[in-house]
Amino acid sequence: MNTQLSPMKLLEVGFIAALALFVLDQLPALAASPETSSLKPPDKDPIPVAFLISDNAVVIDFCGPWEVFQDVNVPSRQEAPFRLYTVAETKNPIHTSGGMQIIPEYTIADAPTPKVIVIPAQSDPSPAVVEWIKKSSKTTDVTMSVCTGAFVLAKTGLLSGKAATTYHGAFGRFAMKYPDVQLKRGARFVETGNLATAGGLSSGIDLALRVVERYYGRDVAEKTAYNLEYQGQGWKNPDSNQIYATMPVSTADHPICPVCAMDVDPKIAPKSVFKGATYYFCSEDDKKTFDAAPEKFVSAATTSGSSN
Repeated sequence: MNTQLSPMKLLEVGFIAALALFVLDQLPALAASPETSSLKPPDKDPIPVAFLISDNAVVIDFCGPWEVFQDVNVPSRQEAPFRLYTVAETKNPIHTSGGMQIIPEYTIADAPTPKVIVIPAQSDPSPAVVEWIKKSSKTTDVTMSVCTGAFVLAKTGLLSGKAATTYHGAFGRFAMKYPDVQLKRGARFVETGNLATAGGLSSGIDLALRVVERYYGRDVAEKTAYNLEYQGQGWKNPDSNQIYATMPVSTADHPICPVCAMDVDPKIAPKSVFKGATYYFCSEDDKKTFDAAPEKFVSAATTSGSSN
């Protein structure tokens, strides 16, 4: 009996072996797919969600996710699946964006142990608040930031060496302040373990819907969005913010701030000169940020071409 394989057969065997090795090599990636990133909700009790706020907290950043979690309906459960509450360093009234006043329900000293933490854009956190986030995140399913709440989360060191995103107008400042974080431009949200960061403002709604999906599945999340009359699809595609991946181009006719990418009026805007070119800013704070390291911003934007 002739057991020698023909050249064609040898090629087929080699191909099958290579394919098998490829599949084995891909198993870790397959295990990390969205299908396996589901979260197990408690059998009976609602999921505790802490909204960490302080002065200047941006309303849509935390009220958007609040509305999402509030409106979730799971037919098999008799009570609301999420228990929502506000947490702050003290119970002193907090003045949020637009002047809304909120009295926190709990302080960081007496708040229930959260399984989800929502961190909106807000004032710079105190060391005590930073420590509360670090300690609480050891047992959370998700600790999520919205908009420039990423700065608060990054201050804990939990994002060090990990991917994250933030508001598109804060990319430059974030990259400069936290160079050890892998800033992902053009992402609607980024998930890394039990940490998640959303882009600006309305992105928090999408990340909240994504969290709902991880707990209760796509159908429940879609029904929640439907009941909200929310037609955004960004929660189904974390890379759907590509429009913000590239810095807008500043021109003499349409100058923009090289730090936050917002429109500026050269007649009244603060300005700096770097290598013979004049740059205009939305605020004195942005000017200070630019002046500290102008070379980090000039490559992302084109000068307006104006002279001093």
